Amino acid sequence: MPAVDPGFVRVAAIDCGTNSIRLLIADVDAERNQLRDHVRLMEVVRLGQGVDKTGELAPQALERTLDATRRYAQLCQHYGVQRIRFVATSATRDASNRHVFVEGVREALGVDPEVVSGQEEATLSFRGAISVLDERHRGPFLVVDLGGGSTELVLGTTSPVGAYSMDVGCVRMSERHLQSDPPTDAEIAAAAADINRAIDEAAKVVPLERTATLVGLAGSITTVTAHVLALREYDRDAINGAVMSLADAQAACDNLLRRNRLERAALGFMHPGRVDVIGAGALVWSTVMARVQAAVAQAGGRLTTTVTSEHDILDGIALSLGSVGDSY
Repeated sequence: MPAVDPGFVRVAAIDCGTNSIRLLIADVDAERNQLRDHVRLMEVVRLGQGVDKTGELAPQALERTLDATRRYAQLCQHYGVQRIRFVATSATRDASNRHVFVEGVREALGVDPEVVSGQEEATLSFRGAISVLDERHRGPFLVVDLGGGSTELVLGTTSPVGAYSMDVGCVRMSERHLQSDPPTDAEIAAAAADINRAIDEAAKVVPLERTATLVGLAGSITTVTAHVLALREYDRDAINGAVMSLADAQAACDNLLRRNRLERAALGFMHPGRVDVIGAGALVWSTVMARVQAAVAQAGGRLTTTVTSEHDILDGIALSLGSVGDSY
């Protein structure tokens, strides 16, 4: 186990979303706003299975998620973690029985999970994303964090000036609309209408037309990026910071949306837990890209590319632990 250098604190950030649960164990230098990674893990647990329809967390989904949490607790002990923050997002916000989940996490980790608002989720995602952008990318940045149950849009340069959490994500849209394999044109049209309605509301809060750099985060967008790059297997280093034309990204989205599940599963970069929901994720990302590009053009600007970041809410959670006082 590596020792903690002076000036750093060892933290564990856990992001529990609708589709996946992720762990980052890192040393944080709060003064420099930097992270030194030790462990990054992701498991697809599908906590949000059926939540959009039932309003409750399913027992099987709870058990999968808490089992992963217990394994993460063992890693925290092994690495001598000093501070832990467990953030739960869309699916848990929507569930009437979330107290069962809260109690299970508390028992496993010794800390209470924070069921954060969409606004706080957006702020954390923005902080994580911009922490690794360099001088090649100019602000304002529109950070798009596309999750299983929600998609956050956050605009800002050094801090958010507008943020909105839309109740559209890859799991929610799959369960609500894209049930055929591959999805039918009618299903796609219904999902797109749903997504566009959400963007209409977001645009009242977030000035999309001010976007200078469009930044995409999270599994659906990184998977689309892997497809644009024609990767044979998932390569985090190749994906992080990749700049691509909006036209290429749109084409990759449409290709993934129109494939059936067997065809998607055959792609070497495709995580098995994303096979059934990547079509919806691609549709959300494609729709957002088109709307932002149109808003910028209408305002007299030009947006032709997007950049993908592997740094997101997980990094934002870890950075937030650099200045808190309580230790685990």
